[in-house]
Amino acid sequence: MGSVVSFFRKLCGGERKKEEERLLRANDRAFNLSQQYAKNAIKSSKYNIFTFLPLNLFEQFSRLANAYFLFLLILQLIPHISSVPWFTTAVPLAIVLTVTGVKDANDDIKRHKQDKQVNNRMVKVLINGELREEKWMNVQVGDIVKLESNQFVTADLLVLSSSEPLNLIYVETAELDGETNLKVKQGLTVTGEMGDNIEALSAFRGEVRCEAPNNHLDKFKGTLTVNGRQYGLDNDKILLRGCTVRNTEWCFGLVIFGGPDTKLMQNSGRTTFKRTSIDQLMNILVLCIFGFLATICAILTVGHTIWEVKEGSTFTAFLPRQPGVDIPLSSFYSFWSYVIVLNTVVPISLYVSVEMIRLGNSFFIDWDRKMYYLKKDTPAQARTTTLNEELGQIKYIFSDKTGTLTQNIMTFNKCSINGKNYGELFDFFGQRIEITEKTQRVDFSWNQLADPKFVFHDYSLLETVKEGNPEAQAFFRLLALCHTVMPEEKKEGELNYQAQSPDEGALVTAARNFGFVFWSRTPETITVIEMGKKVTYQLLAVLDFNNVRKRMSVIVRNPEGKMTLYCKGADTIIYERLHPSCNKLKEVTMGHLNEYAGDGLRTLALAYKDLEESYMERWMEHHHEASTAMEGREEGLNQLYEDIEKDMMLLGATAVEDKLQDGVPQTIEQLAKADMKIWVLTGDKQETAENIGYSCNMLRDEMKEIFIIAANTADGVKEELQNARRKMCPGAAEKPTLIKARAGLLWLQKTQTVQDENVNGEYGLIINGHSLAYALQKDLKLELLRTACMCQTVICCRVTPLQKAQVVELVKKYKQTVTLAIGDGANDVSMIKAAHIGVGISGQEGMQAVLSSDFSFAQFRYLQRLLLVHGRWSYIRMCKFLRYFFYKNFTYTLIHFWYAFFSGFSAQSVYDDWFLTMYNMVYTAVPVLALGLFDQDVNDRWSLQYPQLYSPGQLNKFFSKKVFVRCVLRSCYTSLVLFFIPWAAMHDTVRDDGKDIANYQSFALLLQTTLLIVMSAQMFFDTYYWTAINQFFLWGSLAAYIAITFTFLSNGLFFMFPTSFFFIGE
Repeated sequence: MGSVVSFFRKLCGGERKKEEERLLRANDRAFNLSQQYAKNAIKSSKYNIFTFLPLNLFEQFSRLANAYFLFLLILQLIPHISSVPWFTTAVPLAIVLTVTGVKDANDDIKRHKQDKQVNNRMVKVLINGELREEKWMNVQVGDIVKLESNQFVTADLLVLSSSEPLNLIYVETAELDGETNLKVKQGLTVTGEMGDNIEALSAFRGEVRCEAPNNHLDKFKGTLTVNGRQYGLDNDKILLRGCTVRNTEWCFGLVIFGGPDTKLMQNSGRTTFKRTSIDQLMNILVLCIFGFLATICAILTVGHTIWEVKEGSTFTAFLPRQPGVDIPLSSFYSFWSYVIVLNTVVPISLYVSVEMIRLGNSFFIDWDRKMYYLKKDTPAQARTTTLNEELGQIKYIFSDKTGTLTQNIMTFNKCSINGKNYGELFDFFGQRIEITEKTQRVDFSWNQLADPKFVFHDYSLLETVKEGNPEAQAFFRLLALCHTVMPEEKKEGELNYQAQSPDEGALVTAARNFGFVFWSRTPETITVIEMGKKVTYQLLAVLDFNNVRKRMSVIVRNPEGKMTLYCKGADTIIYERLHPSCNKLKEVTMGHLNEYAGDGLRTLALAYKDLEESYMERWMEHHHEASTAMEGREEGLNQLYEDIEKDMMLLGATAVEDKLQDGVPQTIEQLAKADMKIWVLTGDKQETAENIGYSCNMLRDEMKEIFIIAANTADGVKEELQNARRKMCPGAAEKPTLIKARAGLLWLQKTQTVQDENVNGEYGLIINGHSLAYALQKDLKLELLRTACMCQTVICCRVTPLQKAQVVELVKKYKQTVTLAIGDGANDVSMIKAAHIGVGISGQEGMQAVLSSDFSFAQFRYLQRLLLVHGRWSYIRMCKFLRYFFYKNFTYTLIHFWYAFFSGFSAQSVYDDWFLTMYNMVYTAVPVLALGLFDQDVNDRWSLQYPQLYSPGQLNKFFSKKVFVRCVLRSCYTSLVLFFIPWAAMHDTVRDDGKDIANYQSFALLLQTTLLIVMSAQMFFDTYYWTAINQFFLWGSLAAYIAITFTFLSNGLFFMFPTSFFFIGE
């Protein structure tokens, strides 16, 4: 279809050449129009009044089943071929097309309304020297627009000026990434000088050269040339469409990208479509059914040919052949006639029924009050309606730790400063005192700016700071300066912090209570109140945190002119960059870090470096060059950061506590009983992750052994993995056994499976990020997989987001089992998208994980209900539905096969025409839907109490190719019984007056009635859980059959329409 759309675009001249780089000029519409940039109007709708019917029908007939039934309908319109009225296929096909079309039309009407609402929003645009109210759709690239507080950003804009000091703009990005905390953007000083001067803004002729439109929300590269001077542009100077301006009276921006080119729209493309294993199996089975149909039709065609040769000539006196139709042509017609008669083995209503069942089961997840989190008013949500039954087949669970297993509500717990440990209490004899809620807290009343919610118990730390200890004060000064927190004064004198991560919020709050209050920030300064004295630092550079660097630094100049780099980050990263003179302090601090990690606390190391003026001048020049480069900008900046972040002096370490969520240990224990293997992929230290593993019941004392893989070379990692494997399974082969097979549609997909190996007892495996990097290499990944899969629990520490996704992909590729990934943050998105099922937790780290997920809820403990109750029920219901559906359809169709031997292979239908039309759409459709929506083998309480009930889904026991074959064989037997018993009962039977009882209509009525009764009885036996709806649908379908049959075979309809409605007994 894409090629068809592309053809029409080219035909209409709508196809734009791909951009390599964008060049635009402010206030120069003529130049910008010549570049053919997209306007600001958006179009998310697919159809209009004229294109809906042809395009929608084209899409629907692109589906194999619909195209097949259209082909059948065409065959039925050929009199020489069809022995069945055309409406037997036309009516079901029309219903399916209409239902789908109405749904598509309704969805598109909603999109049209949304597009119209957005495109008709008003904004002030600077045109010909004056501000005019214009619709969003009329805004063009290069225009200057004015935005006001609480207004949506019109397009992707370069910030020019604002009402706030130093061109600051505060924005909320909830519609982009789900985060509600404010972020700050800042315009260049050269453009900020224009302020809101309309004349100056109208005369502005800046030229922007930047990257082509893309979907990277967190990156932007470009340059602005003003009066011959070039300035670097990055993401901090760009306002993205979808953001909302907050706490800023007004601002002006230059439109860089409009409409479909904006990053919001570039990110609204289709995500990877996930299909369940049952979906894939159904596609294969439908192809097999086509083959089965062709084979049956071929057999009956051969029968027709033989019958015509041997018996046909004796019937020509009663049924003369049509002119020009000889035996070969008659056999050809017969083949296609049987394709029409036996078409019900490929049920047209199957896919519609499957989608309805999935939709209904999704609603049950949404409506489940036991998965509703009252504190945050957050219900569970099935964001995808096509994966429900896959929830009942999970074998591997990949989980983040922070915010997923833990609350992600951080509290400053302990710290190490200059080799001394703070945060613990000891009695007179030097014994550690357990801290409880009743333990006396440190009194911070001396500090009027202290946060009253902050709790700390060790008075010695406060005394050390008050005494003026330089290391302690430098420690908290670093915490007050090195962060991305934004201060917010909601009420006069009440200071609130907007933190992008709970860790930062906890550390800045700790510094605040110990006398180093972060007060305000501008793009060029940070103001801190140090022990009651306001000090303003000049901010020279911010060296951002990312998942590769795992650290953040700021370079500041104090009022005395002294320049210092302050850095905080992961201890392994910081320790590599310390001055050799810190070696002794490193050892002591590392002891404290290990102790903190052993208590399950999250740790960071802090360091600083004094800088010389001459060095900084050179470094700032290089920094300016790198930040304005269009090519290799990131690489250049990273190298500069590496150069300056070395030979630092260690200050100490922090430890914040992140408590477990309620019910996590019990949930993990239940999932383990259901034979699910749980892997935790976290960025925390090994000791922290190990401690949390014990707290969560993932690691248990009764485990035979817990292996730790921590080697720093590929050979070392290989040796440790092999040693672990040999201990768990001494008799196993040295090389893994790879089973190669083919799968997928037409068996085109090649698969390789590493088989599970029998292990006596339970084991655990812990591997750090360095070792994992080696283990994921091509020659070691199978050894990693083989060893890890022998363990009940695997914990990967210090992993990057990319490594998380790689681990998931590894298991998906070589285990051929269903995987689930669960997380709460942006760093979990790649893992969530990689797994078969992605679950997002709406926690403290925004909504990025939820927005990328298939299912979402607020607490990890709801996972057991999602899988053990809803997942298991959905799987059982879908399998039972499919077994029954194929059983009833094959039985119904194969009766035609037996009838062919008694009808001269003439392709005559054994059923009444109206029964043919209504069997699948009316008589048997609704009861099986009720079965697929409401059936339960046991209730939710027993499902949770006995998690072992979950295991059949993992083994595909309820629906597979073998189950399908058994279902077909059973249908063959049933069809034999249903055909031959009525046949035998009516054969050669006469009435009292000597006339034959049997005729075609009466035999058909008897046969279809017994068929419907047997199918209803089978439904009765298959239903475990009866509801009023099941009863109503089952008995109602039988009643509908009786009523419709009496009506259609009535005397009255026969006299009105004698050719369409037959009267039995005429």
